Amino acid sequence: MLTANIELRNKIILVTGAAGFIGSNLVTALLRAVQPVHIVGLDNCNDYYDVSLKEYRLAEIGRLAAEYPQSSWTFIRGNLADKALIEELFAEYRFDVVVNLAAQAGVRYSIDHPDVYIESNLIGFYNILEACRHYPVGHLVYASSSSVYGANKKVPYSTDDKVDNPVSLYAVTKKSNELLAHAYSKLYNIPSTGLRFFTVYGPAGRPDMAYFGFTNKLLKGETIQIFNYGHCERDFTYVDDIVEGIMRVMRCAPEKQTGEDGLPLPPYRVYNIGNNHPENLLDFVQILSEELVRAGVLPADYDFEAHKALVPMQPGDVPVTYADTSALENDFGFKPSTSLRTGLRRFAEWYKGYYQI
Repeated sequence: MLTANIELRNKIILVTGAAGFIGSNLVTALLRAVQPVHIVGLDNCNDYYDVSLKEYRLAEIGRLAAEYPQSSWTFIRGNLADKALIEELFAEYRFDVVVNLAAQAGVRYSIDHPDVYIESNLIGFYNILEACRHYPVGHLVYASSSSVYGANKKVPYSTDDKVDNPVSLYAVTKKSNELLAHAYSKLYNIPSTGLRFFTVYGPAGRPDMAYFGFTNKLLKGETIQIFNYGHCERDFTYVDDIVEGIMRVMRCAPEKQTGEDGLPLPPYRVYNIGNNHPENLLDFVQILSEELVRAGVLPADYDFEAHKALVPMQPGDVPVTYADTSALENDFGFKPSTSLRTGLRRFAEWYKGYYQI
């Protein structure tokens, strides 16, 4: 196991994508677990999905932050691709730790909107790296994705696997982030850790994700499409497990070392964070439907079979995602453990309350 070498108490932490699903959950977890802590959140709150959901998350953070007056929470509405803004923030706050979760998400959206991904995921991440270069930080942690594995036949996916065959532009940008971080770690001795997330879900999640989109459609009496005729498996990972993994990683920056040539060895690591247990999509839909009925989102006599359509695979999709999490277990003694039913139950209960059903 790695030994923690970064104390988060009294530190200044930048969380980009702070109004997003994972970012907002990380901010609230930090406020609860670390006192005092000083968090700066950045997000452009774009309209890729319902902005009111982002405002809801920010309001929840604001309420919680008020309970911890010894800590501080500052939110900045701005764009990661705005280089002047990023440099200004780093110059003003001199961040100790940076967690870059801001990105244009979504595999299918990248097929028709490539420019948004280049701006946010490439230019935006480059701006973060440049700022970390000029205003050194103790640790840069950034979001990668299971999509970098493409259509790899070998499962479970290991960080030792080659990832040279992406099947979506989104995956390309995430693999590019890892390569950029490696180069900057080597050239400028920036401790960085990339985290490949596997299908994150939970309350107040992203409406473009299957569990949320299915729920919206079923409630309207619309038909849900199950791709690859139901022969898809996903390593669903509950958001609290993702956040716990991020917080453990934040405290363990890769050590700076000098190689035989007298130059820095890149202080760089990459981990999978997944449930290590892929679920068939048909089983997933079955559990989701049972929990939506249990929570009272849908009536007990709802005819789910009449609202399901098995359809072919979509461009950019892969048939299976499955995380090898042994490195995370070995280095941090942690493995995601929330069952799909528990996670979907919490989502269904949140959905009922949020939409006042």
